[in-house]
Amino acid sequence: MVGRIPTGTRSARPAPWQNWAGTERCHPVHVARPGSVEGIAEAVRNAARDGFTVRPRGSGHSFTGVAATDGVAMDLGEWSGLVSAEGSTGLVTVRSGTPLHQLNSELDRLGLAMANLGDIDTQTVSGAISTGTHGTGARLGGLATQVRGLELVLADGSVVSCSPDERPELFSAARVGLGALGVISTVTLQCVPSFVLHAREYPGRLDEILERFDELTGSEDHVEFHWFPHGDRVLVKRNTRLPAGTAPEPMSRARRFYEYELMENGAFGLVCRLGRAIPSTVPALNRMVANLVSERSYSDVSHRVFTTPRRVRFVESEYAVPRESLHEVLREFRASMPTLKHPVIVPVEVRVAAADDIPLSTAYGRDTAYIAIHQYLGMPYRDYFDRFESIVGAVGGRPHWGKMHTLRAEDLAERYPRFEDFRKVRAAVDPDGVFRNAYLDRVLGQP
Repeated sequence: MVGRIPTGTRSARPAPWQNWAGTERCHPVHVARPGSVEGIAEAVRNAARDGFTVRPRGSGHSFTGVAATDGVAMDLGEWSGLVSAEGSTGLVTVRSGTPLHQLNSELDRLGLAMANLGDIDTQTVSGAISTGTHGTGARLGGLATQVRGLELVLADGSVVSCSPDERPELFSAARVGLGALGVISTVTLQCVPSFVLHAREYPGRLDEILERFDELTGSEDHVEFHWFPHGDRVLVKRNTRLPAGTAPEPMSRARRFYEYELMENGAFGLVCRLGRAIPSTVPALNRMVANLVSERSYSDVSHRVFTTPRRVRFVESEYAVPRESLHEVLREFRASMPTLKHPVIVPVEVRVAAADDIPLSTAYGRDTAYIAIHQYLGMPYRDYFDRFESIVGAVGGRPHWGKMHTLRAEDLAERYPRFEDFRKVRAAVDPDGVFRNAYLDRVLGQP
């Protein structure tokens, strides 16, 4: 779609935009900042009338171009906060531009919590569910599985509600909708009574954790590990839900500052910068960091355990593989490390999730293991990411929609049994491609 600047916005063109990692850049013709559903609808209608595409954007934490546009960018930062909360049922309706850290704080004040979270809380709630954000837990799904209703603004500016009982096909698709079906205005979530997590984090060996992984994920609520790829050392994280009424025993403020700000961000950032400056030191630095991992144990309200501050910037690719393929994939991936063209400074993260029924969820129809790989910003990563993508592709791996990958619509159609169902819903609600962009054209095909 090619058009003129939307009526009433013929001021200077907005500054260029880039995402958190600087992997995607764009120069929108206009940035709409609505503060109401009516404002969202008006911005969509005006853009469509004037021949522009529209992309909602959140915090910019996706590594892909899912939010990029040279048309009209929809910034929902002024559309945040709770709409309603039912303590008796745990149903909470929240405006789509609400950052997860704000949502967590507001839920906490109400005695409620999200059942599961990822380890980053800077995303907006709509951005997180739309790209398939997940945490870890063999009996739990991603954030989108906690959605019970959505309100969307469609390509014609109409406002519709959907749920399992109201427009169920749209609801099913829109829970992980990539912003391709409309602009989400509100999200209704099934929350749970607030709970305390006991966190135990300790060093281990890769073979040992893999041998016990099924046992641990079957007995613990939340398990993940971080593998330092130039050796066999891992950091294991086990989070256990404590009985209702348990008083938390959190880290002291000084200890939390030391662990997260000084060590995990300050010191690790320094190590990464050194590795970037002198690449030959990276394997030794990676092993040194792994050997410095120490054990810690504490308890706190759930969202303070699930999430941690991340100030060291990196690029990331993550794939979901069938749970039973995890050991095979990691063995092959580990064997390939000595032949990499460039060393890797940032650990590999492994998590799990239960199967779900959401068409574009990475866990659709199968219990899932997630493998996320990273490289410090500014260091070479293409050979590493390509190697990883080839290995996970052999077992039908599905890329996280917000993480870097090279797959196209024809590849993804083979890995998602309901891919065409999603495309049919998209064609029905956005036949003219108002919400398209280059990334969606690549991964979904053109409308």
